Amino acid sequence: MTIWDWLSTALLLIGAFFFFAGTLGLLRFPDVYNRLHALTKADNVGLGLTVLGLAIQSGSWVIALKLLLIWLLVLVTSATAAHLIANAALYDHVQRWRRS
Repeated sequence: MTIWDWLSTALLLIGAFFFFAGTLGLLRFPDVYNRLHALTKADNVGLGLTVLGLAIQSGSWVIALKLLLIWLLVLVTSATAAHLIANAALYDHVQRWRRS
């Protein structure tokens, strides 16, 4: 295995860890706002690392640019969806979690 294979594998594993952390945050955090934060931050970083690992393995600049474009589109749609969900929660007067 070359150094590029090791780097790609490490990026894919770290990306998978961030996906796992985002999913864990979705299941464990107390309110919709914290859950949105966990999902948008962790999943976007996880996808970025996964795309980077796959781009290294692709061996083609065209495929790497397509993967980058996919990641950028997911960033935009994720931020938009999180904003819409948070706005709907505020509109419905969903209270933020407060430590008692």
